[in-house]
Amino acid sequence: MMEMKRIQKIGIYAVCFCLCVACSADSPFDDWGENGTDGGTNPGGSSGSSDASGTLLDFDVSWEDIADNSYVEIAETIITDKNDDEYDDFIENSSFASSIQIAFANGSATVTGSVSGVTVTTNGAHVTVNASVAGVEYVLSGSASNGSFKVYSDKKFKLTLAGISLTNDSGAAINIQSGKRVFVEVKTETENYLADASSYSTVTGEDEKGCFFSEGQLIFSGTGALTVTGNYKHGICSDDYVRLRSGSNITVASAVKDGIHTNDKIIIGGGILKVKASGDGLDCEKGFIDIRGGLIKADISGDASKAVKAETDITLSGGQLILLTSGSGVYEDNDLSSAAGIKCDGNLVMNGTTLLVKSTGAAGKGINCDGTLSIDNSTVKIITTGKQYVYNRLDSSAKGIKADGNLTINSGTIWVKTPGGEGSEGIESKSTLTVNGGDVSVYSYDDCMNASKSIVINGGNIYCYSSGNDGVDSNGTLTITGGTIVSIGTTSPEEGFDCDQNTFKITGGTILGIGGGTSTPTSSVCTQRTVIYGGSGSKGTLLSIQGSDQVMSYTIPRAYSQMTLLFSSSKLASGTTYTIYTGGSVTGGTEFYGLTVGGTYTTGSQVATFTPSSMVTSVGNVSSGGPGGGGGGWHW
Repeated sequence: MMEMKRIQKIGIYAVCFCLCVACSADSPFDDWGENGTDGGTNPGGSSGSSDASGTLLDFDVSWEDIADNSYVEIAETIITDKNDDEYDDFIENSSFASSIQIAFANGSATVTGSVSGVTVTTNGAHVTVNASVAGVEYVLSGSASNGSFKVYSDKKFKLTLAGISLTNDSGAAINIQSGKRVFVEVKTETENYLADASSYSTVTGEDEKGCFFSEGQLIFSGTGALTVTGNYKHGICSDDYVRLRSGSNITVASAVKDGIHTNDKIIIGGGILKVKASGDGLDCEKGFIDIRGGLIKADISGDASKAVKAETDITLSGGQLILLTSGSGVYEDNDLSSAAGIKCDGNLVMNGTTLLVKSTGAAGKGINCDGTLSIDNSTVKIITTGKQYVYNRLDSSAKGIKADGNLTINSGTIWVKTPGGEGSEGIESKSTLTVNGGDVSVYSYDDCMNASKSIVINGGNIYCYSSGNDGVDSNGTLTITGGTIVSIGTTSPEEGFDCDQNTFKITGGTILGIGGGTSTPTSSVCTQRTVIYGGSGSKGTLLSIQGSDQVMSYTIPRAYSQMTLLFSSSKLASGTTYTIYTGGSVTGGTEFYGLTVGGTYTTGSQVATFTPSSMVTSVGNVSSGGPGGGGGGWHW
């Protein structure tokens, strides 16, 4: 939105309309009226069909939204092609013929079994392995209140956790000083606990950054339970990558830093992962995150911390995620940083995923993506409640979904609620925002949908309600070719549809926008007719446009001191006379957030008639800002 437009809030739109309705609300939610509640009951009328949209107003996100026992595991495909890059990650493709048993008890460790090329030394309950051969399995069991397991090896091996409870008061509980692959199998029907020290006594030249640490790859499998507590830094850390196989059951009960921290990548094929951390939940420092399945819950409390964070790309191709953040924004590295459910420094692709995010800290984000973002066939519910974070002259605001690159919604269900105040936008792209399909519903304090270059709507069912700004706001062009869109802006100078003086093209769809003003469709590029109405009305009043084939009825959602309503539909035909009514009632038809198309209308009071003779028709006391400009007001 242009800064000059904000200056217009002094009320210059008052000269443009003659709607006189009191405008007051104790809460930003108060004005939702019938459009924010359940069902299709229109004031003064009866019920039409509904999409159960009322839950948009009331929905919340919590840790308990998806129970552990409700998660249904999907079998993971085992890679059998030796040429596949992931072949070596599957334990089914390896053999471990030798086994060494290590049992912890009474402050010591008992070692059973011997393998040529493997040396095991003990110091109380601290066990160190030096191995120069492959194909060895180490099985840990028992408990120690001051013990550890450490491995030096240049060969891959298997580590089986068979009911181990291990706490180290001077370092990591498990410390793998090997750059090779480690298969960690958590034995079925066992419970395993690991905890490290709050400060480490490390060997010179060695690195250990978490309770369960490895220089190499960590591949977790097995259906037993593993609980990790990271008192020093991270819960689970690899200087290479971490992979969770289907069936895994891992809990990071707490971590001073990150729950899971890697350098190269994190791959989750399934299982249950629960993380509570003061740093990030899942953090890939240099590479990507690939989530293909599983139930992932993260509750992250640190300032500017992220539940899921990757330096490059993030791919969500399955699974269910509940991500909670509560930290505030911070000033660091000469910039502002804020908490987020997902922070992707590259591109984010989401397909077939359920994602629930709640961010309550100042300037908290649901999804924050530096590259492009696409959503297909996914259920996404995001709430941010934080206010702006301000540091000297810098500020950062809460956002629901934000991408610096192109943001594309192809299908799925997307609910976003961002009531936090100034700058709290629902869905934002710093480039082009495209909706090709899906059900998209947004409540925000600031713009519901905003893009710097252009907004393109080709399909879908879209509902936008802004309590303090525009419903749909493009700083460049706005193109609508299909879909059903109800977009509600607040009082003047805010608008249902705003694209400043840029091209506003309509070629299809059922489109309704309401606010203190509107941008006017550009007649020369439109192929579908639009009517813009400026007239009287009040919150809860039914406004209806009727012709020979029952056009539409709409329940005014809020109080306006002046109002502009834009409606476009293929039902508007040249040479046909239409009548605008207020009041009355409607039965039947299809209802979407207060807009009913079809149905049977019982007439109320006639307020105007019009006969479209051009692509854009103004009715009532309307002042147009010109093509792509503001209908009902001036734009500078």
